[in-house]
Amino acid sequence: MFKYFKPTILFFISFFALEYTITAQVETPPLSPISVIKQDVGLSELEITYSRPSKRGRQVFGNVVAYNQMWRLGANKNSTFTTSDDLYFGKDTLKKGTYAIFAKPQKQNWNVVFYAEYSNWGTPDEWDDSKVVMSLNPEIESLKNSIETLSISIDKIKTDGAVLSISWDRVKVEMPFRIDTRAKVEKSISKVMGGPSANDYYSSAKYYFTKELDKEKALEWINAAVEMRGSTAYWYTKLQAEILAWNGDYAKAIETAKISIEMAKSKGNDDYVRMNEKSIAQWEKMK
Repeated sequence: MFKYFKPTILFFISFFALEYTITAQVETPPLSPISVIKQDVGLSELEITYSRPSKRGRQVFGNVVAYNQMWRLGANKNSTFTTSDDLYFGKDTLKKGTYAIFAKPQKQNWNVVFYAEYSNWGTPDEWDDSKVVMSLNPEIESLKNSIETLSISIDKIKTDGAVLSISWDRVKVEMPFRIDTRAKVEKSISKVMGGPSANDYYSSAKYYFTKELDKEKALEWINAAVEMRGSTAYWYTKLQAEILAWNGDYAKAIETAKISIEMAKSKGNDDYVRMNEKSIAQWEKMK
């Protein structure tokens, strides 16, 4: 009986082998590999993602890359630029965020554009001027030695600024920018020198209460937290009531728990109301 099915079986084996051969793809190295540049400048984080084409014996500008036409500044998907803080390019400000970078090369200078829509493959099908968040016109620097592969980099790094550079073939453009690092440092100094925050006190008190480490120190910290934050933070006053009870002051614990209940009710948090009521019932028996 098997001999009648053998041709059919061979047919299906051949079919699936052919199907696999058709769908399988040969992997070859990309001519314009993707590069991701991550660079800290001061206290800010910058990231550039782009595909890097190479010259490969060709004339680049005026041939591979046309003059006076918007270019994706790389190959394949358009290049992107991300900054964690505002950057100041002279009088122009690039707000923190992610942008596509495009360029229009010209013989004397370039027009470099930061574009709000950054998910395109190449330049947008329909250019929208309203999405241009910043436009720069850096002058060209002619290089003695040819750069084989397109390079976008962050150079001449200082604590409060750097230079965004683009180089390829014998052409280089530089766009210096400044970052308000001083404001971030002063904010950090003020926070540290100003002492612990209400949440710092609350977290410390909660840890000591949970681990049963030092009841007096826990009470000192939760009192400081409530004083700074106010009784409206009903989760603060709930912990304050629990630590008061831990210290044996049940009357004060009940009084504080009632404050927590009122604040929790005003915010519609029934869980905290129930938890406080359950604690009060226990402490009433221990007074």
